[in-house]
Amino acid sequence: MHHIHEVATVTSKGQITLPKSIRQALGIAVGGRVAFDLRGSEVVVTRAEPVEHQDPAIEAFLSLLEQDIKGGKQLTTLPDDLAQAMLANLQHPVDMDQEILGDVVL
Repeated sequence: MHHIHEVATVTSKGQITLPKSIRQALGIAVGGRVAFDLRGSEVVVTRAEPVEHQDPAIEAFLSLLEQDIKGGKQLTTLPDDLAQAMLANLQHPVDMDQEILGDVVL
């Protein structure tokens, strides 16, 4: 990669605009993320790969599910009535903002 030298001004809020030539060289688009590493008196800016949100409860469940699948002990087909009900509900719209009524236990 060739050498690029750019200067940016820090705002009163501590923000900078990453120069276009740097964004292009790193392949950073709108919404992209960057990482800053302080090495002595230098700051190294790199493109940060997107990270997926990880939930420990979901991770534990998926791990348990993976072990079950590998072991093959708990695998069965869905009961026909459950499969039919699931297929029938595919056409029903879901409002993710709808209020949940009643108690929810996790």
